[in-house]
Amino acid sequence: MIDKILKKVHRREDLTREEILELFKIEDEKELEKLMNVASYIRDCENNQIKLTSTIHMTNICKVKPKCKYCGFATKTSSEGYYHGFYKKDSEILEAAKCVADSEIPRISCSGAHGYDGKHAVVATKIVKENTPLELLVNVGSDLNREAIKDLARYNVDTVCCNLETVNEELFNEVKPGEKLQDRVEICEMICEEGIELSSGLLIGLGESYEDRIDHLLFLKKFNTLGEIPIMGFNPYKDTPMENHPPCSIREQMKTIAITRILFPKIRITVPTPTIGPENVEYSLKAGANNLATVIPKNYPTDVKGVGSPTYGNLEDVLNILNKLGLKLECN
Repeated sequence: MIDKILKKVHRREDLTREEILELFKIEDEKELEKLMNVASYIRDCENNQIKLTSTIHMTNICKVKPKCKYCGFATKTSSEGYYHGFYKKDSEILEAAKCVADSEIPRISCSGAHGYDGKHAVVATKIVKENTPLELLVNVGSDLNREAIKDLARYNVDTVCCNLETVNEELFNEVKPGEKLQDRVEICEMICEEGIELSSGLLIGLGESYEDRIDHLLFLKKFNTLGEIPIMGFNPYKDTPMENHPPCSIREQMKTIAITRILFPKIRITVPTPTIGPENVEYSLKAGANNLATVIPKNYPTDVKGVGSPTYGNLEDVLNILNKLGLKLECN
């Protein structure tokens, strides 16, 4: 059955929902390897260069109440994360951006907590785009409005991210009681309406079913400027309400990355190094990912705590992995 489905993939034929589900149900190691090989082949046929994305965390002072049950990023949510509140000064954003621009990393993400109507994102965008050649992704979730999105476009932001995380509304409400799924959907729609590339992805391992993941991936096809899908595996943060929830296995992350690549041959598939674990980024590349995020260069001016896990990928280590796999780095 799996061989028959993968032959359809090679012929670039559309899969049925039932066939996608069969791929998610793969348990045999040899079949999983075949799935990953097909996915990485598709990626390499489209573009065999791997992009790296660094990060600037603008603030962890979040005004969402109640907090997301898994969050270890916001103030006083986890002793392993950014426990104390901070708000980066303009000079600190500029210093970090210049450090990344001087490295081999072509792209940076400016992300932050909620409660600012996107104003912090607009300021960071202006600083980065006026002072560096970096590609810029902004990720403040649904903490945006139409005016802020227009301002981001005016300052030439490249991509705006608003992760839905799960389209299972009951599950979304359980783990994110301070937010509404529809608010995030509407922000994704606004980003598309303003002609900006949209990044929107999945947080897997929250308790969703394979059917939920399929629903999510098919739902994303409605966004006409979708250019990037982050695949993030859940990791429990100490001290949070979900600290005892099991982490998402590498196997499930690999399957989801590979199936996403099959369904979206040309798209940028992003894997944050904190959520997969810096030691496991090799597997994400083998499964068809083509962007590694939260990659931190030497001499980065501030401490970094990864979102989803306090760890992150060092540039030197990531470059060694790319060399080992014979993959080309997309340079700035």
